[in-house]
Amino acid sequence: KPGQVLTLKAEGNWLVCKEVCIPEDAALSLPLTVSAQPAAPYATLADQFAAWRAKLPTASPWPVRFARGTSLDLFVAAPSLAAARPKAAAFFPLHQGWIVGHALQEMGFAEGGLVLRLQPGKTAPPALDGVLELTSSDGSVQALNIHAVPGAVPAVRFVQSAGLGLPLALLFALLGGLILNLMPCVLPVLAMKALAVASKAHADRGEAAREGFAYGAGAVLSFVVLGSAVALLRAGGEAVGWGFQLQEPLAVAGFALLIFAVGLNLSGVFEIGGGITGGDAFTKKGGALGAFFTGVLAVAVAAPCTAPFMAAALGFALTQGVVLAVLIFASLGLGFAAPFVLIALSPALLRLLPKPGLWMLRFRQALAFPMYGAAAWLLWVLAQEAGPDGLVAALGAMIALAFAAWAWGVSRTASSHWRHVGAAAAVLALLLGAFSYSFVGPARPAAASVSSVAPPGIASEPYNPARLAALRAQHRAVFVDATAAWCITCLVNEKVALSGAPVREAFARQHIAYLVADWTNRDPAITALLSAHGRTGVPLYLYYAPGADAAQVLPQILTEDEVLTALRG
Repeated sequence: KPGQVLTLKAEGNWLVCKEVCIPEDAALSLPLTVSAQPAAPYATLADQFAAWRAKLPTASPWPVRFARGTSLDLFVAAPSLAAARPKAAAFFPLHQGWIVGHALQEMGFAEGGLVLRLQPGKTAPPALDGVLELTSSDGSVQALNIHAVPGAVPAVRFVQSAGLGLPLALLFALLGGLILNLMPCVLPVLAMKALAVASKAHADRGEAAREGFAYGAGAVLSFVVLGSAVALLRAGGEAVGWGFQLQEPLAVAGFALLIFAVGLNLSGVFEIGGGITGGDAFTKKGGALGAFFTGVLAVAVAAPCTAPFMAAALGFALTQGVVLAVLIFASLGLGFAAPFVLIALSPALLRLLPKPGLWMLRFRQALAFPMYGAAAWLLWVLAQEAGPDGLVAALGAMIALAFAAWAWGVSRTASSHWRHVGAAAAVLALLLGAFSYSFVGPARPAAASVSSVAPPGIASEPYNPARLAALRAQHRAVFVDATAAWCITCLVNEKVALSGAPVREAFARQHIAYLVADWTNRDPAITALLSAHGRTGVPLYLYYAPGADAAQVLPQILTEDEVLTALRG
């Protein structure tokens, strides 16, 4: 009846897509009041429908054919396109499996038209339907519905390729791995490795070489395994990036326990395979197996970090197939392991190291404290991800682990009876620790408040794509800080480059919006932001000047001067 209010309700699910797709959903409702007569049409609404309808893809005026081999080449038979030379082209198939969607698409020109080289999927299509998007030199975009049939594709030299290319990516990965040794998160483990190398410096050179190679094998294999996991998860549709394992509270808590156990071992609370009675005994420990697992541990500690050159290489790797991605991650591991392998193989460098002695035992004990510091930092990360309950559960597991290590250590020099008692107490404590660890729990939903990793003194708000778009529509300057609690490089940058008075004053004076993209927990929107700028991990710093078409990407290792220079434009 007229005047009655009817409410239409729906559950909406959709994908927001640009370089990557982000799933969203919402409960929608629309109250409508029944009218006795039809309402007059809204002219502005009709204009909006017309404007958006004009953006829909239109049927291609040109025939299209494709050839499938080691690549899938799509040919648009249009001499006018070859003459106009569009700035970019991209193809979106209507069915999954026809092409590898995340792989690079190369554009080239033949005499009779445009050729787009794609990576073929597992399915060989009888015909290829989809949308071809063409971007002209003036930036305007035309979308065409195409129906491609199998046929001959002319040979072409591709002139446009988005990406580094494999040789440069391998070089960047090698350089990034070398620089990664200087990142603050890796230094505690590298100090342990330096001590191990020093212990072999004046002993059998063959043994030093074996341990060097074992360390390198552990580092390279760890990078390959971790990189392959990221590549396979992304190929399966997961929105993950470099350091993804530290977005899981159970992984963070487990890593904290491992680092804590290493610290207890360095402090001498317990020993595996015998005790230490002096510096000479210490030099006889380790071996190739120990060196291998030191390499594994070093990579595990390095996982949150992204070094210069490394980001570009990883971004390229994760757009390739798994085989090429593995090559790039192996190159990263070679760069990371190279310094210690070369030292272990060089007699001249080994002779420069001090002779083994009691100082090594003292230095070893001192190295426990950076490990305890790393464990404390990981507990802080866990508190951001899983809250106080997860933190208490991890602390309980740590106490149980410490008691187990102490009970085992003190009982090794006792009588047979007390050795058995100590072993039983250690096992019982480990079981209690495992029980406590099981209560760490999953990650909490992302909080709506500003992240605890935001720099102090600057008014900030959480990043989301809609807020960024709204601020840019207001022609307001925007600074985006993609960071994470587990990213040591991010935290150092925030203290060194983003917390000083000159930077705070510049943000306030220029009324710059500061958006914190906190990637501590998994967030598909932030993963999409990273991917859109060729990154697979944090940190990422973007500055959008008022009215600018694109963001200025700042260096990963920031200084205050670089930030101020970017803000001044």
